[in-house]
Amino acid sequence: MQRNGGGVGAGGQPWVLRRVRLTWLSFMLFFILVFFPLIAHYYLTTIDEAGGPDKRIFGPRPGGELCEAKHVQDLCRIRESVSEELLQLEAKRQELNGEIARLNLRIEACKRSIDSAKQDLLQLKNVISQTEHSYKELMAQNQPKLSLPVRLLPDKEDPGLPPPKSGRSCRLRSCFDYARCPLTSGFPVYVYDTGSYPWADYLDPLVKQAFAASVKNNIYITDNPSIACLYLVLVGELQESVSALPSPSELEKQLKALPYWRSDGHNHMLVHLSRKSMTQNFLYNVSTGRAAVAQSTFLEQQYRREGGVTEEQLTGGTPQSFEEEMEGDPPADYDDRIIGTLKAVQDSHLDQVLVEFTCKNPRPSLPTEWALCGEREDRLEVLKVSTFGLVIAPGDGQLVASAGCGMRLFEALEVGTIPVVLGDHSRLPYHQFIRWSEAAIIVPKPRVTELHFLLRSLSDNDMLAMRRQGRFLWETYFSTSENVLNTLLASIRTSIQVPAAPIKEEPVHEIPHKAGKLAGTDANLADNGDLDLGPVETEPPYASPRFLRNFTYTAADTYRAWNQAPGPFHLFPHTPLDPVLPSEAKFLGSGTGFRPIGGGTGGSGKEFQAALGGNVPREQFTVVMLTYEREEVLMNSLERLNGLPYLNKVVVVWNSPKPPSDDLLWPDIGLPIVVVRTEKNSLNNRFLPWDAVETEAILSIDDDAHLRHDEIMFGFRVWREARDRIVGFPGRYHAWDVNHQSWLYNSNYSCELSMVLTGAAFFHKYYAYLYSYVMPQAIRDMVDEYINCEDIAMNFLVSHITRKPPIKVTSRWTFRCPGCPQALSHDDSHFHERHKCINFFVKVYGYMPLLYTQFRVDSVLFKTRLPHDKTKCFKFI
Repeated sequence: MQRNGGGVGAGGQPWVLRRVRLTWLSFMLFFILVFFPLIAHYYLTTIDEAGGPDKRIFGPRPGGELCEAKHVQDLCRIRESVSEELLQLEAKRQELNGEIARLNLRIEACKRSIDSAKQDLLQLKNVISQTEHSYKELMAQNQPKLSLPVRLLPDKEDPGLPPPKSGRSCRLRSCFDYARCPLTSGFPVYVYDTGSYPWADYLDPLVKQAFAASVKNNIYITDNPSIACLYLVLVGELQESVSALPSPSELEKQLKALPYWRSDGHNHMLVHLSRKSMTQNFLYNVSTGRAAVAQSTFLEQQYRREGGVTEEQLTGGTPQSFEEEMEGDPPADYDDRIIGTLKAVQDSHLDQVLVEFTCKNPRPSLPTEWALCGEREDRLEVLKVSTFGLVIAPGDGQLVASAGCGMRLFEALEVGTIPVVLGDHSRLPYHQFIRWSEAAIIVPKPRVTELHFLLRSLSDNDMLAMRRQGRFLWETYFSTSENVLNTLLASIRTSIQVPAAPIKEEPVHEIPHKAGKLAGTDANLADNGDLDLGPVETEPPYASPRFLRNFTYTAADTYRAWNQAPGPFHLFPHTPLDPVLPSEAKFLGSGTGFRPIGGGTGGSGKEFQAALGGNVPREQFTVVMLTYEREEVLMNSLERLNGLPYLNKVVVVWNSPKPPSDDLLWPDIGLPIVVVRTEKNSLNNRFLPWDAVETEAILSIDDDAHLRHDEIMFGFRVWREARDRIVGFPGRYHAWDVNHQSWLYNSNYSCELSMVLTGAAFFHKYYAYLYSYVMPQAIRDMVDEYINCEDIAMNFLVSHITRKPPIKVTSRWTFRCPGCPQALSHDDSHFHERHKCINFFVKVYGYMPLLYTQFRVDSVLFKTRLPHDKTKCFKFI
């Protein structure tokens, strides 16, 4: 134990020293491994910040003394990239701050400019207001104040006009009370109830029924007798079974017993309608006072005419009864000469002449008058294959009009035969208003031997024009009882110079909609070359001056229109016998020709882009667009109208039974868009005279038509120079099929045309009225049946009225938009239906009214590049 303990003690010092060294070495290694990296990390992160740029250790130094290690080089590159990005961001921030400062300055400048513009606008409004006020004051100083005429009522005493010496001496100035018919009255007409007449049992039931139906549909009829201008009394036709008629004195008492007769019957019209070849003239010896008489049979002693010739001067004594007048010998009898001459012409075989002086079933007639032979259907069959129809006046020169001659005249006009009236002493119906020389040949009886030579001298063109005019007169004035009554009233109204009533307009039932997007500008529409389309209207749309013309200006237009109206154009079915159209549709006399080309005093005119053309200084047009369940196509078409000059509004005829989609975005084109709800899907709705159309010019356009603004403006300019015609772009023509003996519709390119499709065409609003209310209903029914041909029907109507072909503008034949859905016209049955339509329309009109033309209006400015200051004129080819 002592050896061991002593050993430890003797050898323990070296072992202790070794443990101390190990501990110190461990401590030093721990210090080096732990604290030295921390100190190095701290030193590395702060040494560059503490020292200057020249004392950097890990920054970019010359020679890269401390960047030799690979990881240190990576750290250096990362730091350099981050530093560069920070520098760039700082530069960008400073740049944005500068831009913000500049924009703030511009905002302040814009605010100052807006304030200045508001002040200028307020000043302009004040100037405009003052100018309008001054204009109204000036107009009030130059326009005299007018008061309406005093109207006399039936319950007041008459002014006591002296009675005329005889019935023949009555004139409008002496027998008609103008105070009951002021110019602003509207021409009210009161019709006595036929059941209240003392002679009502004698009247023919068919005549009473036709008269009642005609009165019911007339626009001038009123139920208030206190405001009536004219009073109608039906006095005939009488039944054939009536033998005992009231005596003249008894009939006079019955007339004076009428509630509003007022002792002398002024402003009364006694109407005697005829449907037989022989009519009783039972008013011959009846004193009708100041009342007028309308009947088919007149003796010279009865007939009132302007000039003031008295009854005694004509007869040389006391007037005889009607029967005594008829029993006398005629002053000159040409019957034998007429018979001999006609037989000689027939025997010569120079022409195909049918002469029959005897018949198996003659109709009763007046003495000295040629009797009608056979039934009406048999006579019409003969006249249909005849060029001329002879109407021989009665042998008695005192018989100026008879029912038999009138019936012969109307039958000839009905089938398109030219009436040849032999006897110039006859008075044809309404000869004061109708130019019968354009439809009939009137020669004295002594020229019967020269009649064949006279008829042979007529050219085919003259005969065709006379046959068309005769058919037009019959359709307009004599075809139905309603037309007969309208003509009778129009003759009185025209004589007393009362303007016609306004045309009927179709009320608009608008579909509400809102504009959802701002219409843009189509690049294809902006390419107008050097042609300036004219100013876009900065004022609200204005209507055509339909109701602004005073009566003095209307009278001046009446004379000019009467003398300038070509052919039958002055005779319109709405206002029979009127020399001009109603005040709402007067377009005759305006636009008499194009401006001359070239310089000279007063001859150069305004530059083309600065003037609309025509003689109306300011005018706009309305777009009427028909659509059916093609909303996207419709919206695109409406958007293309944005910025179109002189556009008043757009009327969209919504033909679909379904309303527009609720989410449909309508374009805002800066003008009203009126969406019209229709009762049924009909192509005839395109031509209804909507009351929303306030301009005379209508641009009828399909929803898939693709026209440039310059083309539309050019068409509008041309229409203003030809306001009575259809002016449009797609031309078509009709042709005669020799093999099938029928008419054909052709859409191929041709050197001539006879129709312009209304899918892109201008026409006058008055034609919309004629199409919807005057044109035969059978034509509109066929349009509904085929859902086709409405454009052909409109061309037929306008050519029938004006006897002029349409006008095609520009050389374009295709105007459909690319990419639009397929239209009905691409169907094969489309053309077959149009063939049938043309032939049916010809049957309805009785002839082919379409006219060919090789005339096309084109602008040189569409083809030629001219300087802006040289675009003064345009030519026509």
